[in-house]
Amino acid sequence: MATTAMDLTLTNQLSSFASKVQLNRSPKARAFTVRCSVPLSSGGAALGLAERPWKTSDARLVLEDGSVWTAKSFGASGTQVGEVVFNTSLTGYQEILTDPSYAGQFVLMTNPHIGNTGVNFDDEESRQCFLAGLVIRSLSISTSNWRCAETLGDYLAERNIMGIYDVDTRAITRRLRQDGSLIGVLSTEDSKTNKELLQLSRSWDIVGVDLISGVSCKTPYEWIDKTKSDWEFNSIERDVDALHVVAYDFGIKLNILRRLASYGCKITVVPSTWPASETLKMKPNGVLFSNGPGDPSAVPYAVETVKEILGKVPVFGICMGHQLLGQALGGKTFKMKFGHHGGNHPVRNLRSGHVEISAQNHNYAVDPASLPEGVEVTHVNLNDGSCAGLAYPAQNIMSLQYHPEASPGPHDSDYAFQEFIEMLKRAKQNA
Repeated sequence: MATTAMDLTLTNQLSSFASKVQLNRSPKARAFTVRCSVPLSSGGAALGLAERPWKTSDARLVLEDGSVWTAKSFGASGTQVGEVVFNTSLTGYQEILTDPSYAGQFVLMTNPHIGNTGVNFDDEESRQCFLAGLVIRSLSISTSNWRCAETLGDYLAERNIMGIYDVDTRAITRRLRQDGSLIGVLSTEDSKTNKELLQLSRSWDIVGVDLISGVSCKTPYEWIDKTKSDWEFNSIERDVDALHVVAYDFGIKLNILRRLASYGCKITVVPSTWPASETLKMKPNGVLFSNGPGDPSAVPYAVETVKEILGKVPVFGICMGHQLLGQALGGKTFKMKFGHHGGNHPVRNLRSGHVEISAQNHNYAVDPASLPEGVEVTHVNLNDGSCAGLAYPAQNIMSLQYHPEASPGPHDSDYAFQEFIEMLKRAKQNA
């Protein structure tokens, strides 16, 4: 390795300066030598020099628009393709990681500092991480939280989820806002060229893909877990005779089940492909259609199931369930430019006039102009005016595009579960 060296010898012979400044030292000449060595090329390891104490860029994010973003990797390694979306939440990255609605997507966090509270096993929203990868600006080098069980990097590595950091998330977010959600490829493999990764991003599409079947449970089960006292804020007295709710698992978040249990419901969770006839045989007091990933038009079997149940028992749709209800009622859904992802979306309840701070995660929305007469738009997203809630009182139908169980407000939208319970009670009395 070539180096440049500089020998600097200072003596008391440099008297031009010393004559102006009186130095309190011995008149005897004194000298010392400073030697500076600067590497001009790589290969320091061959000379026994220490490696850099910081991680260097070893990953790339290649977007379908041709842009290449170098980054540092954490979690799993390899190559993964997905749709890149940005999430504006300031906290709750573990809930985001375990939200099945992110299947097939890279989640870019706009909050620059991620990982400082580590992860724990109480905040998970499903049995595993379903997202394709995580993109962040700064990965915390330490954790500080009394519930922390392990670091974010270890958590992702154990679950085979890729993550990158030290990338300009603000610039990517601006690009997504301007151009819309983009397909991207994350890779830590040097053997793959940028051209190959770009071709992979342009050959993959998330539109029209059934993502629900990959995140749903495979067999029915009873939800028996009780809500922990720390999270029990329901003030409504529970009935001894519990209301039976069948919850369709399109990618259901556990907190939805916890909130239903908090209101005293007996809950049976069924797979996304569970026949409507089998559900009606259970004689439930109501049916919940849950959140889930992807395009509602890609799961016509789910729309048909919803159609067969409407009008027979009261129903409540959340997120994907809301979109499936919109289609089952004769309406249309459309893909948004970059969707809603975050825990700070303002929603107006058109019935009460109140504004709720909501958590949202969806790339599709219901077109209210396509809905038949009698269907009421109950909530509107104040950021863009899109439909955020529906009701059809004649058939005991209610739905929300956002997550009333997520509590970012913190409990602005929890009343929706109470309204659902009251609708079940009225239907039961009138039966």
